[in-house]
Amino acid sequence: MNLTIKAFGNLTEIIGTAEVELEARDSASLQAALVQRFPQLRDRKFAIAVNKQLITENTDFKEQDVVALLPPFSGG
Repeated sequence: MNLTIKAFGNLTEIIGTAEVELEARDSASLQAALVQRFPQLRDRKFAIAVNKQLITENTDFKEQDVVALLPPFSGG
């Protein structure tokens, strides 16, 4: 499925834009596609959010899902 991925923070600099379209059926295939297209992401830590919810395990995507890439952040 073709997804629009929103990137934030320094991930936008690596990807070159705030949004990119990629083909992925789940979060594992998304990570593989991202690293293949943007090799600089291989050594970067980032979180994936689906519909504004952080995910920690492989998640299947649905047609209308909003997917975001979030750089590491800290509170204070």
